[in-house]
Amino acid sequence: MTKKEKFELEYVLKTSPKVLDKLLTTPDGLSEWFAEDVIVKDEVYTFHWDGSEEKARLISKRQGEGMKWQWLHDEDEAPEAFFEMRYTIDPITKAVIFTITDFAENYEKDQVVRLWESHVIDLRRVLGA
Repeated sequence: MTKKEKFELEYVLKTSPKVLDKLLTTPDGLSEWFAEDVIVKDEVYTFHWDGSEEKARLISKRQGEGMKWQWLHDEDEAPEAFFEMRYTIDPITKAVIFTITDFAENYEKDQVVRLWESHVIDLRRVLGA
């Protein structure tokens, strides 16, 4: 099995931290741009897309910063892998910097990056930016 490698994507968003926090940290917010439906039970998030579902365990949730999960299928196969959505405020420009951290095998990285870029397009649409 090929090892998954970590990568980060960074975007500048035109929004307030309060609005972005709701979209990143609540099931209703995530359902607006990341998945069709999100159900949470005992710190396990079930994300629904196009008739399929994926489950991820919440690793950390920081109000005013973002969230980190691990896909359940990665717990044994790639225990170092996680995906995280977080944001910071640039102290000079006051812009909201949205950072995605994820892991992918080399052969699938381009596809995973395109998927994240599609999600960010949806996020910007929801934000009206």
